[in-house]
Amino acid sequence: MSVDVAGPLLPLVPLLCGLLGLLLPAGDGAGPRRRIAAGLGIAGAAAALLLAIRLLVAGSEPFETGLEIARFGDFAVSFGVAISPAVVYVALAVSLVALLVQVYSVTYLHDDPRYAPYAAQVSLFTGAMLLVVTSHDLIVLLVGWEVMGACSYLLIGHDRRLPEAPAAAVKAFLVTRVGDVGFLLGIAVLITQAGSTRLDQVTTYPYDAGTLTAALLLILAGVAGKSAQFPLHTWLPDAMAGPTPISALIHAATMVAAGVYVVFRLYPLYEQSPAALAVLGLMAAITILLGALAATAQDDLKRVLAWSTVSQIGYMTAALAVGSPAAALFHLLTHAAFKALLFLAAGAVIHAVGSGLLSRMGGLRTSMPVTFWSFVIGLGALAGVPPLAGFWSKETVLTAAAHATEGTEPIPVWAGWVVWLAALLAVGITAWYATRLLLRAFFGVSREHGPEGPDWEIGFDDARYQVPRTPHDPPWPMRGPLLVLLVPSALLGLAAYAPGFRTSLELEDPHLGVAVALPMLLLVAGAGVAWWIWWAVPGADPALALGRARPLFADGFHLDAVQHRYVVVPVRYLARWVTTGDEKIVDAAVMGAGARTRGLGGLFAEVHRIALPGAALLVLLGGLVLGIVAWLGALA
Repeated sequence: MSVDVAGPLLPLVPLLCGLLGLLLPAGDGAGPRRRIAAGLGIAGAAAALLLAIRLLVAGSEPFETGLEIARFGDFAVSFGVAISPAVVYVALAVSLVALLVQVYSVTYLHDDPRYAPYAAQVSLFTGAMLLVVTSHDLIVLLVGWEVMGACSYLLIGHDRRLPEAPAAAVKAFLVTRVGDVGFLLGIAVLITQAGSTRLDQVTTYPYDAGTLTAALLLILAGVAGKSAQFPLHTWLPDAMAGPTPISALIHAATMVAAGVYVVFRLYPLYEQSPAALAVLGLMAAITILLGALAATAQDDLKRVLAWSTVSQIGYMTAALAVGSPAAALFHLLTHAAFKALLFLAAGAVIHAVGSGLLSRMGGLRTSMPVTFWSFVIGLGALAGVPPLAGFWSKETVLTAAAHATEGTEPIPVWAGWVVWLAALLAVGITAWYATRLLLRAFFGVSREHGPEGPDWEIGFDDARYQVPRTPHDPPWPMRGPLLVLLVPSALLGLAAYAPGFRTSLELEDPHLGVAVALPMLLLVAGAGVAWWIWWAVPGADPALALGRARPLFADGFHLDAVQHRYVVVPVRYLARWVTTGDEKIVDAAVMGAGARTRGLGGLFAEVHRIALPGAALLVLLGGLVLGIVAWLGALA
């Protein structure tokens, strides 16, 4: 198959499989319907992966294909792809994680009566993400962007047995839609000024500086929503109410990285606007520290990983802010591997223990060795332990941030310092909470029934597995994806030494100098402090050392409450006033006009029904009046 054909088919095949899956007749989720749904889901992701591998093996020069599908005045919208080596690597990561999630889900959701629509929605999401990755048209990219949001809403609220799920789905949808308003307006400004919807023309058009900055800041609103960046990050921790494989796909490896990827594709415009980069850098610095500190105090395993994702996406946006889109893309790829590994391994733990709460785990190291080593590699990569993947990509971000403090990048020097210091401090914090998670889940003694007895608080996913069971590694359909993801989580960082990979991402040559000493010192200090607290008071939660700050961190600095008080409540109050005005003024005027018209019509109807002699008399009187009027007119 030629690359010209493989490129457009990359997003179309999973989209088609998803649509076919949605057309399956309703049933109980078992039998042939389930097998067909699983086959379509796995086939769509596998085909996308093979197409991505075909493009990677071809190794051709960047190319574009396009077919006009609509015209709006002077704007021609075309479906086409812009394929480059960087695009292929991102598509490869998306397709691989999607395939592993589909395989994993067959067993993880083995008793789910709504598995068929779930598999179809995962396929639709995969195709939409690949559309964002490959599209060369901003309008088509926007379509993929919005389809991702719709699929995310459906998949987060998939398990209706969990009371948190519908609320979390609505919250995710509304918060990301708020950002998408700015995203849409920013795209509208860019394409109307450039007179084209094609990315290559938009990114090369000479915009006025003020117009460009305004458009780029509007787009950052959408980026903050989709990529869970401050201040639109609050939906992501609650989104853990969705099935764990969805957390691995959407909220670790793909959708949350979409905003980063869009900025990557528009970066020729961003480097022309120091103000937009300064805002992006400040947003990234706050997000890095906010996510890391919130992760230190969580008891729910998936919420630890969720807040960690918020922080790590902040590293990617930080790399973009300090002028290194290559470092951002490199960390995006490594993060997709090790965070997908951690979420799928978390699903294995929840499946085995019957709870997602760290306070109900412990001592799992010997009974779940494969899952344990998955966490060791995944958390090591997350913390930046050499030579695992996260070490290399995080070092490229820190190096780029250090260079920005010298005034050699478009971002203001003060913003470069803010980003560098936040990224450095978060290295130690990340090592601390990663070590705490590992110790609490896999070391010490089992706390399966908890100090309060068996009637513990139910966490996310527990509605499926409320019966305690003997912990064990998951079956092979769930274990296989873990083993596959172990490889890139451990070794992908070494790709920085491969000339082809480095050239494709435009990475600088890797160099380990004195600058690496400070991050390593912070990493050792963070991990060491967590271990020392655990060793000094056996079985105690290291988070107890946070003292009075623990509730603040656990609640994400109460930003949810702040948003509720200063955004949700005023909007609801305004909505009540608008509703009252609509009902009492607008509707009253319309209804009143209708009532008066009906009354007047009734009066005329009564006149129309008058007796014949009376009617004849009225006609004659009317004729007499008209005659007098005509006579007076003639005299005048």
